[in-house]
Parts: sequence; C-alpha cells; structure tokens
Amino acid sequence: MECWWHFTAYIGKIFFNKTYGKKVALYHIENKQHMSADFTNFGGRIISLIVPNKEGKMTDVVVGFNSVKAYQESSEPYFGATIGRYGNRIAKGNFSIDGIAYHSPNNNGPNMLHGGTKGYQNVVWDAVKLNDSTLQLTYLSADGEMGFPGNLDVKVIYQLTADNSLKITYTAQTDKKTVVNLTNHAFFNLNGEGSGTILDHHLQIVANTYTPVDSTLIPTGELVEVKNTPFDFNVLQQIGKRINEENEQLKNGKGYDHNYVLNGNEKGKHAAKVIGDKSGIMMDIYTDEPGLQFYSGNFMKGNNIFKSGAKDDFRTAFCLETQHFPDSPNQKNFPSTLLKPGERYNTVSVYKFSITK
Repeated sequence: MECWWHFTAYIGKIFFNKTYGKKVALYHIENKQHMSADFTNFGGRIISLIVPNKEGKMTDVVVGFNSVKAYQESSEPYFGATIGRYGNRIAKGNFSIDGIAYHSPNNNGPNMLHGGTKGYQNVVWDAVKLNDSTLQLTYLSADGEMGFPGNLDVKVIYQLTADNSLKITYTAQTDKKTVVNLTNHAFFNLNGEGSGTILDHHLQIVANTYTPVDSTLIPTGELVEVKNTPFDFNVLQQIGKRINEENEQLKNGKGYDHNYVLNGNEKGKHAAKVIGDKSGIMMDIYTDEPGLQFYSGNFMKGNNIFKSGAKDDFRTAFCLETQHFPDSPNQKNFPSTLLKPGERYNTVSVYKFSITK
C-alpha cells in the first residue's frame, strides 16, 4: 500500500500555518490499519480521509482544499466543517425558549443555516492531538453569539479506530437554556476526490419516513413515508436512480437535500450504507442521532478547485450529516434540541470503512 504522505503532500502545510486571532495549523492522525486523516482547526475541518480501495490503493474519500485561504474564499463555506451551534435550518432565524424570543442572522434566503453568518465553520478551534489517532477540538461559544443564549463549552473528538472507523464524539455544556445541534459537514466521494459523479454510488438509508420541506427547505412538520417515492433508500440502490423524477420535494431541494427520520431510538444504530461503484469502498454510518440529512451536491457548480486540482463539479460529492431535525425549536412534534444548565450534550457518530465483497 502507498503511504499517507503521498496524499498529504499536496495539502501544503505552510498554507495552514496562519494566525487569525488564534494560530491555525494542520493536524494529521492515523491508525495502525493504513487509515489517516488531516484536519485544520480553522472551522474544525476534515481536509482529507484516506482509506484503501478494493485494489489496496489508498484513496482520499473526503473533498477539500489545500489552504485556509481557499476555504475562506470558497463559494461553498461548509466543506468538511464542524457545524454549530445549530446544524441545518431554523425558519427565519427565529425561535423562543420559555417565552423569550431569539434571532440568529439569516444566511440562507429567509432562513438561518448552520449557525448563522458566523457559524463554527468560521472560527478557530483550540486543537490538541491526544495521541497518534485522536484529535480534540474545543471552543467556547459566547452567550449571544449569533443570537444564541448561553455560554456553550463545546468539545469534539475525532478518532480513527482500529476497525477503520472515523468516530466523532460531540459534547457540550451551557450556563443558560439554549438549543444545540452539532454535526460535521464532510463532502464524500468514495471513488476518490475528483473521480466524477456520485450518482452511481449505491446508497442505503435506514429510514421509513422523512421530513418534507417547503420551497425554502424548512420542514412542513410532517413525517412522510418514503415507500413508493424517490426517497426510499431502504434497499441499496444508485443515488441517481430516481433523482430526476418529477417530484415536488426533489424540485424544492433541487435533488436530495432532506432529513431522514432514522428507524429506532437506540444509540449507535445503523443509519446508512454507501458503496463507491468504482472503488468498492463501503462506508457504514452509525449514530446516536434521530436524523440524517442527505445532500446530493445539488449546488456544486465547479467554482472551486480541490486540493487534487479537480473542480467541485455538479454532484461530485455528497453529504450524510447525522443530526437532530431541521427547525426543531419551532416544531413541537420533532425531538427537542433544548439543552439546560447542568445537562450534558453527548452524542457519537461513526463512519466505518471497509471493502465490499
């Protein structure tokens, strides 16, 4: 097998050695099974994730850039980022807690997306490499930042495990009642960065229902059965099999950009499986979260150049974000995202890699 440095060479460490209030740097972790990952504490971003394909060739399955400047100037601000204080959308940025109204700045049409105009993707996290395979990121999100109440102490641990998994552990505590929904926004292509369309990847999502959205991508509040619709991925199938069908929800999302209601309430439940059609790389997702946002790269327009030199062309990467549901603070029938003082937000998601037989 090829060594990880053949892939990290094009990341360019010098372009991450910057200071933006705090020092920005590049961090490398690896396990003993030939799996490695690179991160920057600017936005808590996954820059690359290297796993072997069916031929033993090391393959970078996460798209990203080779400098902080490229992330700052990208027309897509969320590549690989740790997302908060509230992942996904809140309608018009408005919510209330105990009758007190709060507003987070709108940055996605009429709505707030991924924490507002300065979400966690734009902050410099404090980073500590705990060991060769583990990176810890911490951030104090101040009371009132982006309109959210409470000083929120956030910790995210990224670990490469012995079974070739990327394990992400999110914890947080607050001194005032607030809403929290943390996730990671990695864009994946299991055939490798720059390898073309993801529509031929095979996908399974373990969910019988999803949350349909209006034209601004805010949930209507309904839980709708996926059966007999293009949203049914209970059986492994190509992502692109039904993506171009006449369907109001596909029209609203310009493809798939929807939250799935995962089956079961147990921690560590199986949420999804994806297989790269060329590489044979299989990714299984396990999570404590009740939802999974599937995004099929509908707004990728070839405006940005990835670290490999490839462009971010239309639907050449996908996202599967473990999460609570969008707009939960305004939807009483959705699982609550309220965090109170004295409570501990703690959730784990795992992205496990193997080779399909």
